[in-house]
Amino acid sequence: MYIEVEMGDVVRLRKKHPCGGMEWKVVRIGADIGLVCLKCQRRILLPRGEFNKQFKSKITTVAPSE
Repeated sequence: MYIEVEMGDVVRLRKKHPCGGMEWKVVRIGADIGLVCLKCQRRILLPRGEFNKQFKSKITTVAPSE
């Protein structure tokens, strides 16, 4: 089962980033999920399987553009 996320969504992962941030913005979707830490602006890529394991909750959702 895959977690449904859109570009621009803010998500929370299970583990904290070393800077102490827990919220991440989704900037890339594909085989890998690109995330940016909202506290320190560090960019990471997680394989989709790893992202699904680490995903805890969706904080905000971007409204679909028409």
